[in-house]
Amino acid sequence: MDGFLFAASRAFCSPLGLFIQIQGFCICLLLALGWALASFVRSKEIRRLKESTKSGNEFAFLCYDINDLEHSNQITSLYGGPLEFLFVVESTEDPAYHAVSRLLKEFEDDVESKIVVAGLSTTCSQKIHNQLVGVEKMHKDTKYVLFLDDDVRLHPGSIGALAAEMEKNPDIFIQTGYPLDLPSGSLGSYCIYEYHMPCSMGFATGGKTFFLWGGCMMMHADDFRTDRHGVVSGLRNGGYSDDMTLAAIAGAHKRLITSPPVAVFPHPLASDLSFGRYWNYLRKQTFVLESYTTRVNWIMNRALFSTHCYLSWGFVAPYLMSGIHVAAALRLYFKGYSFGAAALPCTGLLLAGSLAICTVIELLSMWNLTRIEVQLCNLLSPEAPPLSLASYNWCLVFIAMLVDNFLYPISAMRSHFSQSINWSGIRYHLKDGKINKIERSKEKGPKFTDLGGKHLYGKKGAPNNGSFLRSLSRSFVHWRQPKKYDV
Repeated sequence: MDGFLFAASRAFCSPLGLFIQIQGFCICLLLALGWALASFVRSKEIRRLKESTKSGNEFAFLCYDINDLEHSNQITSLYGGPLEFLFVVESTEDPAYHAVSRLLKEFEDDVESKIVVAGLSTTCSQKIHNQLVGVEKMHKDTKYVLFLDDDVRLHPGSIGALAAEMEKNPDIFIQTGYPLDLPSGSLGSYCIYEYHMPCSMGFATGGKTFFLWGGCMMMHADDFRTDRHGVVSGLRNGGYSDDMTLAAIAGAHKRLITSPPVAVFPHPLASDLSFGRYWNYLRKQTFVLESYTTRVNWIMNRALFSTHCYLSWGFVAPYLMSGIHVAAALRLYFKGYSFGAAALPCTGLLLAGSLAICTVIELLSMWNLTRIEVQLCNLLSPEAPPLSLASYNWCLVFIAMLVDNFLYPISAMRSHFSQSINWSGIRYHLKDGKINKIERSKEKGPKFTDLGGKHLYGKKGAPNNGSFLRSLSRSFVHWRQPKKYDV
């Protein structure tokens, strides 16, 4: 065993070993730099909110200029314009159908809303099918359509902020945002938080971005009515991922995607989010790179596939090497040898120490961005219970970084060779980047959704404390209550 440790430590000090370890240092520092830049953008938004509040605008979380809220129409919601809610479900057997129906009945006199039964998809993913059916059922005068996942927690001013940006710049094709994961304590939840954090850099630009998150997308309704750029046909004919398909269309037609600095949404993860559910989520995330719309899109996805796999294992490898260096040095120490007589263990310890410093810098940068986003979310939702960093376990964050980056290439390779994925009890098969076969199990789908911990199959009519409907009902209460600035 000692011979293996010393030989491995010596090999890791070779030019190739040094390259791999120095590359790992660079990856850590680049991540830290990216999070630092994202923190800067989010911090500017916090300063703007505080300055607006100090100048007398008590509603800065809704709008920076209080004069924009003063108009002749009576405001009975935290969004001043006409608003219609469509809840789209697969069938009346969907567990959400009865719960949403009860909620809409409770608020039927206060908001314009309805539930839409989409039916089963045959040519695309069920989510895309639901979205397209919802678009078909929207009001004929609808100007903008906002797609939201059922576990997105909007701030009171989120819809108004997105709509204001669309009004300000008609050239915007899609507006998007990104979730701030709140880990529940399980390793699986920390792995999901760690997976999303590097991606969050692309959404903290304060404006133009090339990234798109399907959980929150605002678009021009007319783009769907006219099938502009093949938006509808591209999604309907074999589309698997809504955000990847629309991002590809935007890139092909040089259309603008933006992410406002206030578009960051709290996303509490399930308290019982198991490692198996995390793995299933990771499989679906890597599978999206197997879908594509054009040859250029395929090349881009292959580049993302290769780069992500290379960087993931390039991130993990130096920690394995450092572990060998430390183990070899400890064996020498306990055998009574002095480090001065063994240059290689000293070199190995120097490399391990350098990696430790880079890791601390990286974790501090991640902590700082999370802290700033938590602060921003608290400012944007002053009526909600405040979020806190107190529950974050940074040792688990570090372990999750290693686990997630180790598993990502494995998941990506499995997706590449299988060309099929199980999504909520439905198996999709791809051919030439598009869905060409859909298999549905006769049994019920999974008991839980991937992340939110929402019980999908329970007693009919029984209240569920973990349901997303609690969040929606609270939102409806805010939307129907007249505010101080009503005219």
